[in-house]
Amino acid sequence: MSAKLIDGKASAGRVRGRIGDFVATLSGRKPGLAVVLVGQDPASQVYVRNKKRAVEEAGMLSREHQLPENTSEKDLLGLVQQLNADPAIDGILVQLPLPEHLNADLVIDTIDPSKDVDGFHIINAGKIAVGDPSALVPCTPYGCLVMLNELGHKLAGQDAVVMGRSNIVGKPMASLLLSQSCTVTIVHSRTKNLAETCRRADILVAAVGRPEMVIGNWVKPGATVIDVGINRIETPEGKTKLVGDVHFESASKVAGAITPVPGGVGPMTIAMLLQNTLRTFCLREGVATPDWLI
Repeated sequence: MSAKLIDGKASAGRVRGRIGDFVATLSGRKPGLAVVLVGQDPASQVYVRNKKRAVEEAGMLSREHQLPENTSEKDLLGLVQQLNADPAIDGILVQLPLPEHLNADLVIDTIDPSKDVDGFHIINAGKIAVGDPSALVPCTPYGCLVMLNELGHKLAGQDAVVMGRSNIVGKPMASLLLSQSCTVTIVHSRTKNLAETCRRADILVAAVGRPEMVIGNWVKPGATVIDVGINRIETPEGKTKLVGDVHFESASKVAGAITPVPGGVGPMTIAMLLQNTLRTFCLREGVATPDWLI
């Protein structure tokens, strides 16, 4: 492998370490995060457990609200409104996906935008789109940007291609790269000459949810590849394994730097959730914000 491995676990550890050290210096109350889980989705339960552990390790207050699958929309919205008004809670996260009878957009837009640590509220989405620095940024693209900056390469003037146009990753990622003065192209399932467009990228961010779609000859020699995908596939031996949207073996022979799956973007997502929670706490409490938090 010729590419530099971008170690998401190490990056996340640095972020979480800084946060824990800062929280330890606070007198009085600590930053508080409330996580709401509706139903028994196994993957969501794992995510919630991991988030709770990370919050507590950082010295923050963690509150979990586990609701039954048949929770009514009225009851869920009522809980969100209670959390909006709770002075001990700085961040609110409603774990997705929600059961089909619940309107996820309505639930998210009921969250106080200043406590929307997932960065999904339409007000935060609008702020990101216009480059407002007060926006709370979705955790996954936020983590991707932190990793890119840690590489030490100048982002301004770089050609960036973002594969995927979701509101959670693709669109905010493109906006963040624009804010760094990159020249940004978004590609998707209807894009013509997809491989050719990807080959022009100095920075290639893959977030399409298709296992190992991006192969080595789609990558510009020396490019930085950020693989957001997490896909479970079955091996010839009948086992399952996690792979990204990028075919790691072939792409790593061409790229200058690349994230692995697992161990790349994933750990950064939870780290940036903690960072968003600390940021909202500082703003609400009037606490001086450390430079690394901005």
